[in-house]
Amino acid sequence: MAVQSTLRHSAAEEVIAAFVEKYGELIRTKLRNTSKTTRLLCTLALATSIILAGEGTRRKWKRKREERETGRKLVRTNSWLHNKDGSRTIYVPYKDGTSKVVISSTKPLTFEAHRRLFLNPPRVSGLGDGHVPAAQTKPGLNLAFLHQFLSLMSIMIPRWTSKEAGLLVSHGAFLMLRTYLSLVVARLDGEIVRDLVAGNGKAFLLGLAKWCGLGGFASYTNAMIKYLESKVSIAFRTRLTRYIHDLYLNDNLNYYKLHNLDGGVGQGADQFITQDLTQFCAAAANLYSSLGKPFVDICVFNYQLYRSLGPLALTGLLSNYFLTASILRKLSPPFGKLKAVEGRKEGDFRSLHARLIANAEEVAFYGGAEMEKTFLNREFKSLKNWMEGIYMLKIRYNILEDFILKYSWSAYGYLLSSLPVFLPAWGGLGGATEQAGAAGVKGGRERERMKDFITNKRLMLSLADAGGRMMYSIKDLSELAGYTSRVYTLISTLHRAHANAYYVRGRENELYSLSDVQGTIQKGFDGVRLENVPIVAPGLWPQGGEELLESLSLIVRRGDHLLISGPNGIGKSAIARVIAGLWPVYRGLVSRPKNNGEDGIMFLPQRPYLSIGTLRDQVIYPDGEADMREKRKNEYDLKKALEQAKLGYLPDREGGWDTRKEWKDVLSGGEKQRLAIARLLYHEPQYAFIDEGTSAVSSDVEGLLYETCKEKGITLITISTRASLKKYHTYNLVLGLGERGDEWEVQRIGTEREKMAVEKELHDLRERLAQVEQWKKRREEIEKELNKVWVGGQEEELGAPVYVEKEEDGEQQQKEHEQDQQTEAEETQDEYQEAQSRVMSDDEGDETETEEQRTGTEGSGIVV
Repeated sequence: MAVQSTLRHSAAEEVIAAFVEKYGELIRTKLRNTSKTTRLLCTLALATSIILAGEGTRRKWKRKREERETGRKLVRTNSWLHNKDGSRTIYVPYKDGTSKVVISSTKPLTFEAHRRLFLNPPRVSGLGDGHVPAAQTKPGLNLAFLHQFLSLMSIMIPRWTSKEAGLLVSHGAFLMLRTYLSLVVARLDGEIVRDLVAGNGKAFLLGLAKWCGLGGFASYTNAMIKYLESKVSIAFRTRLTRYIHDLYLNDNLNYYKLHNLDGGVGQGADQFITQDLTQFCAAAANLYSSLGKPFVDICVFNYQLYRSLGPLALTGLLSNYFLTASILRKLSPPFGKLKAVEGRKEGDFRSLHARLIANAEEVAFYGGAEMEKTFLNREFKSLKNWMEGIYMLKIRYNILEDFILKYSWSAYGYLLSSLPVFLPAWGGLGGATEQAGAAGVKGGRERERMKDFITNKRLMLSLADAGGRMMYSIKDLSELAGYTSRVYTLISTLHRAHANAYYVRGRENELYSLSDVQGTIQKGFDGVRLENVPIVAPGLWPQGGEELLESLSLIVRRGDHLLISGPNGIGKSAIARVIAGLWPVYRGLVSRPKNNGEDGIMFLPQRPYLSIGTLRDQVIYPDGEADMREKRKNEYDLKKALEQAKLGYLPDREGGWDTRKEWKDVLSGGEKQRLAIARLLYHEPQYAFIDEGTSAVSSDVEGLLYETCKEKGITLITISTRASLKKYHTYNLVLGLGERGDEWEVQRIGTEREKMAVEKELHDLRERLAQVEQWKKRREEIEKELNKVWVGGQEEELGAPVYVEKEEDGEQQQKEHEQDQQTEAEETQDEYQEAQSRVMSDDEGDETETEEQRTGTEGSGIVV
């Protein structure tokens, strides 16, 4: 016979069993009462949902796989995807695969809305005379810092529904949770000590168990606070970096103007964008927990201590805070200004190293290591002395700060904790408990006193920690003011360059300064036109520029190839900079095609630029692989462009189109220039400026490159001093004429005037060649005269030297003299032949010259 189990279920298990039985019976009853049709429909619905869920899972898995393959391909080809809303999707390597990132550009309306914050700050902020940055404004805890910080916060948190706002709310929730846990820990600490003194072992062990459980939850809370603080810092930095990049790198060429025209950020913006921006975001994210959290803690803990110790303790605590803050505020060094200067010196030291890396080859050729070392050591010494001065100031401040916040506050806390014992009438709830327990059991009163003391001590320690962090935050705020000033200066300078907001209040504009720009740039013109445009080398704002050419006027239309020549430093490259928009048009009108690249205009600078990326990127720059596909071009077209530039061997030699190398070190000087021509052939613009673009290329290859460009229908505007390039151009703009070198002239290549000049040169060369025999006879006569000497009125001819060595030396000198004369004659003969070839090429040009060009009527041609 089976024995019945005597185990009894707990009340909770019985409730769960009853719940399951009740609702199970209800479901079975419903199923028995339903019809077959309903059951069939439910079965079909269930099967359909299972099939649809499976199909959705399959499609999701397939989409993820395709996205993974697309990401690998785009990472390999260094490309991206264009979205319909104007944003771009890029893939970056992450662990074993790729990570998808969507980058949205900042809208122009956002820049216009923020412009008033950075260029027209309120005068109450104290930011100088209303234009930013103001040199007289020192970083510090003032209204200027408040305006700057709030202006940057409008960028970092653009709206309340943004990701950054959500992170701040989550961060704040965990901070409040930690404050609550601090109160629970304080009470639990007092209870554990009370039970220990009372000898209650069971309650003591239960308190320890609660302590360990609470400690695990508190550890998780502290870790989440640090994690969310880091996430907030990265989110702030992402917002500011993308905002600055959109303002820094755009069609307005702010990245060029910031360093070469404005000068508001010193030698470069790299220090601002990398180091200063990172430190600002870290300090701003830490400010939320180092200032907001302690403030909440102070309020909560003061309320708890007010209930425990009474109003006298609260008055003492508040007076202690204000007294400590006043002392530290008065004796605190100007950390904001010190940090701002330290950041500037760090940037100067870093820029010297970057300059040495960029010009390492030139320095090595000159052997300038010692000089560069002197520059670096001098800048580092300046930085070291400044940082040592900051550390010396921090020593004195830290001594005062630690003594006040640690030891003085601890003694003051013990004094306040003793109020319920020694002054029960002023001790709040603790004093009332003390008075009520005076007639009770002595041991129980001591245990309650111990509990209250431990609880109040824990609250005092937490309050001291919160107050200490509040006081320490004064120094952190000063450093944050320095970082804020640096970042605000960068963004305000970028806004000034972007809006061309160069104006000076209270004084007149300096001639040819950025506030004196009165010219006009017209984009969309089929050609290149300059009308009364002065060519001026601009100075850094607010200084004026240096005039190179007083007024230049010309028109270049399709097929009218122009050569710009003249001595070095006269302003040939300056013309290209003015037309490209790098330099301002101070007066007159500049007209040019609208687009850069295909069906527009393209500029090839003196130094060929090779970007980071694949070999494909070097040919299609500034396009990307996605742009190349949109233009319906492929690697075959790139191969053809390289072959036309005499670089068809590059893909095979370097390992394919997806090869990544440091191309500026791999390619030679001639290959770099031919690669720039290959870019020109890939983009096929209508007009092209070539600034000494073939100086490292041989003459025969140079001719082939120019002929290929002309066959592509590219109108060439070449800046060069090579006379051999004339035969590839129609006109020649000669600079540096006149006594002062500020005059210019446009000459048609192959005209009667030029032929007459060449004929005159030929005539001079023929005369020089005819005099060669006379020069030889005269040399022989001079040698004979030198071999004679006059002694006592009688002429005696000296014989041969006695020493054989002297005779050999004389013969050697005579041979060298004859070789020099022979070389001079050969050079004259070469000049004669070159002049003849020029005349022949000019005659051929005259035969192919059209009637419209000969008569100078309207049509294609250069109009001066």
